[in-house]
Amino acid sequence: MSLTLEIDSLAPTGAARTAVANPVAASPAAVPAKATPAWRKGLHKAWKAVRRAQPGLLLAWLVIATVTLWAIAPGLFSGYNPVQGTSGQHLLAPSATHLLGTDGLGRDLYARVVHGAVHSLSGAFLAVTVGLLLGTTIGVLAGSVGGLVEDALMRVVDVLLAVPSLLLSLSIIIILGFGTLNAALAVGIASVAGFARLVRSEVVRVRRAEYVEAAFGSGGSFRSVLWRHVLPNSLTSVVAMAALQFGSAILSISTLGFLGYGAPPPTPEWGLLIAEGRNYISTGWWLTTVPGLVVVAVVLSANRISVAVSKGRR
Repeated sequence: MSLTLEIDSLAPTGAARTAVANPVAASPAAVPAKATPAWRKGLHKAWKAVRRAQPGLLLAWLVIATVTLWAIAPGLFSGYNPVQGTSGQHLLAPSATHLLGTDGLGRDLYARVVHGAVHSLSGAFLAVTVGLLLGTTIGVLAGSVGGLVEDALMRVVDVLLAVPSLLLSLSIIIILGFGTLNAALAVGIASVAGFARLVRSEVVRVRRAEYVEAAFGSGGSFRSVLWRHVLPNSLTSVVAMAALQFGSAILSISTLGFLGYGAPPPTPEWGLLIAEGRNYISTGWWLTTVPGLVVVAVVLSANRISVAVSKGRR
């Protein structure tokens, strides 16, 4: 009897039995962790996105964003007049007063480069728009209609591709006349053949897809199928080519300006700046080096973005 009483006294009570069966319930309540602020979470996500992105691509976007701001609001970046010089300040080397030096007429080179962005970028944008619209129209007609229409249009495209783009641009600008607008139109017309050939090949590829055949089989008209199915799935690679052509258009417009077929003096166009500075290479190297580096940076940045767009749409 005494042994039984001792065993009963050693047995856990009701509360202790509950603690043994459910140790989590018996433990003291856990103190809730402090919530992370939303702004800190957003900053962390942004930093992770930056780390995942490629530094070269980020630099390319930074260059394009900078020159775009130059073109939109040049007065925010430089307070000097880009077309009027200051007496006694001819061919000054880069300094704190004039970041990129001055030219032979005492004009601030940094101000001329900044104000010249609007001429080069607007001309390149117009050129890409002309080439994209005309080339897409020709390519869609050739790829969707087929037959004699396709043969006729593609023979015209072959003739345009057989002529070097610079020679074709020079021929067109001689007919239209000099100036930034005419130079942009000439460059845009010279790029029509490339866009047309690409769009035609994409339309032919998409036209043979099963979902397009199903759309025609379900009673869809030619116009509705072309607008809803063929065009959206054919223009994906054209976006990458448009970015690539943007850089090429800047280079072509600068080349025409350098040759004297672009904007007339004293317009601060990048190609014209390089042409004006070549007479002072021995005494003012910055007059050609700086605008040339700006053109190279913008063209390379546009090409890098084009590569990223093409990879992202595969």
